[in-house]
Amino acid sequence: MLTRTVTRFALFALLLFSAGCQKESEAIVSIALHPTNANILYVATNDAVYKSRDEGQLWERFPSFSARRVTTLAIDPQYPATIYAGTMADAVYKSPDGGQHWLPHNVGLKEHVSFINQFVFHPTDHDQLYAATTVGAFYTKDGGREWEERMAGMKEVHIVVSVAIHPRDPRILYAGTTGGIYRSDSAGMDWKKINNGLIPEKELMGGMALGVNVIVFDVVNPDIVYAGTTKGLFRTATRGEQWERIGQSLPDLFISSILLDPSQPKTLYIGGPGGVWKSPDSGQTWSAINTGLGSLNIRTLAMSPRDSRMLFVGTNGSGLYRSTDAGASWAPIPLKAAPAHSSSQ
Repeated sequence: MLTRTVTRFALFALLLFSAGCQKESEAIVSIALHPTNANILYVATNDAVYKSRDEGQLWERFPSFSARRVTTLAIDPQYPATIYAGTMADAVYKSPDGGQHWLPHNVGLKEHVSFINQFVFHPTDHDQLYAATTVGAFYTKDGGREWEERMAGMKEVHIVVSVAIHPRDPRILYAGTTGGIYRSDSAGMDWKKINNGLIPEKELMGGMALGVNVIVFDVVNPDIVYAGTTKGLFRTATRGEQWERIGQSLPDLFISSILLDPSQPKTLYIGGPGGVWKSPDSGQTWSAINTGLGSLNIRTLAMSPRDSRMLFVGTNGSGLYRSTDAGASWAPIPLKAAPAHSSSQ
């Protein structure tokens, strides 16, 4: 079963990273927004990491970054000049100076950890991070200098696609895997499978793995959690003890990204191969918001931490887009080259 799951995940990854790649800038695999400076944002494409210091008008490409392919980016929320990059071939890289220099941070990661799916920061201690990888969940307490595996209780699953940490109680974690969802109440020291209502056990046993691409906590009540999967959108109001399927009217079951609006807590956005969709009522009703997008194959979504009406979309087919009106319309942001710059913001 594991072999079939790995093969399926590899095909899924290949689809994500090869779809619509005629030009370098067409596939945007990750977007990272500076927590306080609206001018600064980073994106990763299949080929490079780019940084803009002027809200996306001009971009610097980092020539010193040596990883073959970046899969995810994360900005340190307390020291935003520090950037983490997860890769498809070289595990973890870290930059202390706004992307000018990158160093591998892989001590403790298994030799065959190559594909990093996501980084998640502890809500109050920026040196504590969790990484979702193709061989499990890993934890660091020292900003990535050393990593330790946190997989106890995940006997059936090795591929962790996503991780979410409770915003008020950092001992509580959710992990999305190719075998459903697990919850930890002990900072990842042990995990419990919580698939009730998510996927029948017989489907998992038959090798029909469910990939959980994204997990998001409700901004008002963290007991409510949303999960975007390869087979639909789900919600729990019981800390994962029971899941319910929502968004049955959505045209595509595959959900790659979820955003919740902190200023309007019932407002959700989701992205996937069917475009961007918005719900004003916690997922009961949905409308498409794709005006201006050149591709509906959505890889990732991001929301400005300062203005929830400002959204960013990374597509697999036509690059990066921004909306300043909560998704009512989108405008492309070409990755135009800027002169080399030595700022370490």
